[in-house]
Amino acid sequence: MSKLNIESPVTGKYALSQLGFRPFFLAAGLFAIVSMVLWTGIYSFGWGGLHSGYPAITWHAHEMVFGYTVAVAAGFLLTAIRNWTGQQTLHGWPLLALVGMWLLARILPFVGELPLLVLAVVDTLFLFCLLLAVAYPIIRAKQWQQMGIVGSVTLLVVADAVFYLGLLGVWPKGLQLGLYGAFYLILSLILIVGRRVIPFFIERGVGCPFTARNRGWIDSSALVLLLLFAVADLTFMVTGHGVAGYVSAELALLQVLLHSLRLWGWHHPNIWKKPLLWVLYLAYLWLVLGFLLKFLAVVAGVSPWLAVHAFAYGGFTVVTVGMMARVILGHTGRNVFEPPLVVVAVFVLLLGGAAIRVLAVWWLPHSHAVWILASQLLWIAAFTLFVWKYAPMLLKPRVDGCYG
Repeated sequence: MSKLNIESPVTGKYALSQLGFRPFFLAAGLFAIVSMVLWTGIYSFGWGGLHSGYPAITWHAHEMVFGYTVAVAAGFLLTAIRNWTGQQTLHGWPLLALVGMWLLARILPFVGELPLLVLAVVDTLFLFCLLLAVAYPIIRAKQWQQMGIVGSVTLLVVADAVFYLGLLGVWPKGLQLGLYGAFYLILSLILIVGRRVIPFFIERGVGCPFTARNRGWIDSSALVLLLLFAVADLTFMVTGHGVAGYVSAELALLQVLLHSLRLWGWHHPNIWKKPLLWVLYLAYLWLVLGFLLKFLAVVAGVSPWLAVHAFAYGGFTVVTVGMMARVILGHTGRNVFEPPLVVVAVFVLLLGGAAIRVLAVWWLPHSHAVWILASQLLWIAAFTLFVWKYAPMLLKPRVDGCYG
């Protein structure tokens, strides 16, 4: 079996198609801007350019999960798997074609009254092709310990197909099951990957000897309880059964306790001097808040949308931007310990937007429309700065002349 030569020299002005993180991270950043501009127009100003058979709130939720977050995940996996397996992952025109399929699925909801079945086929086919691109190098390298990743992407394909069965009216319950099934799958992946990389980054980034404390019983119990929580919450959504709701609330509270204890074991005062450390720490804290709000939604009548946006805006978005900011630096030959100063502004804008979308809406609901618009504008500003600074790095070759 031939191994990848990671020292291959590279020539040319552009390197967008050399490795998965380049086009997918750029696409995710640009889509974050465009999709939020469209959502602002739809939600805050009543614009009606979306397909009439696609409810606006459903489109927004789907695209934040299967559009933005999946693009980041695709870029991360197609880059990481190359390092793990020593096998070349998708590159060149096939990589750009895969990104093109992702992009087409983002455009189709705005193309007149095109049958939604066309959108369903294109979007699901994209995820299936991503599954093949992820599975092939893992199977070829016989790294069976990585098959959990293949299983996760497979579940994303299934969740998207189930969602479209709901959207097309074939199985109405599929709308919620597909969307929230994918939502909790991504939550689990972020928690699993976060457990592996955040303490690792902290130990090497605080500038002094430090061992982040991890407890095996937390690692095992948190995963089992997360699965039970997701099943209970999905059951509650579909059936409305009160017992399932209270079970999900109790399991969410246990998640708050477990992950708070985990964060306490990872803390070192020096993380607050390093933007690429504190952003991941705070993003993880937002996930903990999401579980707390899920508990309060059942026992205290708090709006369930607060938990959704704590997870999605404060957690998913902040952690993905923090990871992209680090991965781009490292994989373009730059120093990850000296990030551009603009990333601080990007992180502050996103964290501020999350706080407004969740906490301000919760505590000052009479100004709901103002808070929503403010959080939308902060999101747009943050991603505009991110793309402005990082797009040249993604487009141009590595500074050290290596391939990738």
